[in-house]
Amino acid sequence: MATGQENRDNQQSATMQGPGGGQGAADWDSLKGDVGEMAGAAMDQGRHLLDSAREQATGFVDQRKDDLAQSVVNLANSLRDSGSAFEDRQQIRALVDSAAGGLEQLAENIRGRSLADMLDDVEGLVRRRPAVAAAATMAAGFLVARFVKASVNSAARGPGGQSRQSGSSAGQQTSGRQGQGTAASSPVPRGQIGA
Repeated sequence: MATGQENRDNQQSATMQGPGGGQGAADWDSLKGDVGEMAGAAMDQGRHLLDSAREQATGFVDQRKDDLAQSVVNLANSLRDSGSAFEDRQQIRALVDSAAGGLEQLAENIRGRSLADMLDDVEGLVRRRPAVAAAATMAAGFLVARFVKASVNSAARGPGGQSRQSGSSAGQQTSGRQGQGTAASSPVPRGQIGA
């Protein structure tokens, strides 16, 4: 009986090792090594793609940040130019110059700081003064609503400045008259059209 048990044990170990004996374990280790190398290469590719995307996003944000800063500088210059009309009123002129100077400082601040720094400042302001943040948000919402309403109204007027509805109702009146004229001059009575 001991001989039968030995034979079964030998068959099981031979089956586990495969036909080549100990070669199955070596193949398994080789396969694990190949999979590990492929996983490492995939991880490197993923990191490279992530770094590339981060660089592109940072470049885009920096470009938009510079564009915004230039727009603020242009606004400050326009404000200064319009303030020259108040040469005789020194208080108004000083107020306009002060506002233009503040805008120029804002532009330099935008250029010199990162987006994360600016978002941290906004978050800190909202935490310190929630009422001011709520009022600013309401004012911005009001301005956006007015802008959208004005855009919709100007789109409804059309390119000639006339309302699109008045043009289409005039077309309906004209076509209505034409329909009446053709029905009255039709030689076939209405009840006999299909006959």
